[in-house]
Amino acid sequence: MEIFGIPHQAFLGQLMLGLVNGAFYAMLSLGLAVIFGLLDIVNFAHGALYMVGAFLAWIMLDRWSVNYWLAIVLAPLLVGVLGVVIERAFLKRLYGLDPLYGLLLTFGLSLILEGVFREQYGVSGQSYPVPELLAGATNLGFMILPNYRAFVVVASLVVCLATWYLIERTRLGAYLRAGTENAKLVQAFGVNVPLMVMLTYGAGAALAGLAGVLAAPVIQVTPLMGSNLIIVVFAVVVIGGMGSILGSVVTGLGLGVVEGLTRVFYPEASNVVVFVIMAIVLMLRPAGLFGKEA
Repeated sequence: MEIFGIPHQAFLGQLMLGLVNGAFYAMLSLGLAVIFGLLDIVNFAHGALYMVGAFLAWIMLDRWSVNYWLAIVLAPLLVGVLGVVIERAFLKRLYGLDPLYGLLLTFGLSLILEGVFREQYGVSGQSYPVPELLAGATNLGFMILPNYRAFVVVASLVVCLATWYLIERTRLGAYLRAGTENAKLVQAFGVNVPLMVMLTYGAGAALAGLAGVLAAPVIQVTPLMGSNLIIVVFAVVVIGGMGSILGSVVTGLGLGVVEGLTRVFYPEASNVVVFVIMAIVLMLRPAGLFGKEA
């Protein structure tokens, strides 16, 4: 059986690969959207934090035999702590200034983190095994579905929707949004705004670390994995709308699928299709698909 002249197994396989890539785009752009939307910081270190999360999982397994299920909890927590340190040591001095300062600072931090890991581990990739519970594939009749890749898609959807609900539909989320709009007023009601800001950045960093752990069994763990992905993720955020959490999730998944299908029908354009879409969206709707016009 063929779909648009393509063998259906190849078509569905690329569609699944696109969903997996879209899951990573969604999680990383979600963290970027949370940090920018609530703190007005363009966090260029996000790709490096994603890389750190993957490396922490690999180091835990290689040196201390920590299994995947424990690493998927510990590594994001440690990356979140690193995010808190970055916020307290550097970013808190930049609040209220032009976002360009935050972008330059986080870009410099990303280069430092990447350089440290390149010095220690080189640029060759490290392999991380798929957890035994999710090894193999399931025959659905119309396609062979790799169990781990299906888990990545489901896990990312659960995390993204839970984050959106927390920020948009809970009292804590209301405090966060109010604190970024008028910190003094919220503090007058007894809310510790600096603590909220610190934890928000830490949570955004932890999301990047979680994406890194999820990616470790799918791709090679390398110091360059974050820098190779972050430009595409920024494009996803711009298309969805800077600061739009729902836009980041929907756009990330959608563009992953579009990229996967482009590899089927016109492989030469697969590396640029996201940026072509970004250019078209910015011409028609400068605030992004889900962004609010100023």
